[in-house]
Amino acid sequence: MTAPDAAASRTASDDEIASVEEQLRLLFVRARAVWKEAAAAVHPDLQPVGYKILSAIVRRGPMHAGAIAAELEIDKSVVSRQIRHLQALGLAEGAADPTDGRARIIRPTPQAIERVGQKASRMQRQTHAKLRTWPAEDVEQLARLLGRLANEVMVAEEPSPGSGDEG
Repeated sequence: MTAPDAAASRTASDDEIASVEEQLRLLFVRARAVWKEAAAAVHPDLQPVGYKILSAIVRRGPMHAGAIAAELEIDKSVVSRQIRHLQALGLAEGAADPTDGRARIIRPTPQAIERVGQKASRMQRQTHAKLRTWPAEDVEQLARLLGRLANEVMVAEEPSPGSGDEG
């Protein structure tokens, strides 16, 4: 085995993994701050979780509350409360699902689409401006590695039988 082969097959040390975890922690702290700022920019009474829900229906279009909860991995009761709050703020409206009259589809109001679009545009411009200063290979590698991390690590795993992790 040559030296480059040995380096390529070496597994990460605990310190290297701890460094990645710390960088992710910092990224998440900053993301929470951005969501809080974005929520306040849309409406002073909007909470960050409400902003996440609102931005999801702005980006993806009208959705059922259950689909929102599943996509954002938020408890359905939290989604229901936030939807009521979004409606009270004039940022979302509910309508009967034409395919199932018992279900309701939640859609953003035109005001919400405009406000979230303005906020998203500023955040996207900032991200794009920073990443445009990076070499293309670094941006490609970051996207690939984040995708790999999301697929391999961040996906909630089912507890194995007998592991003691069952509810």
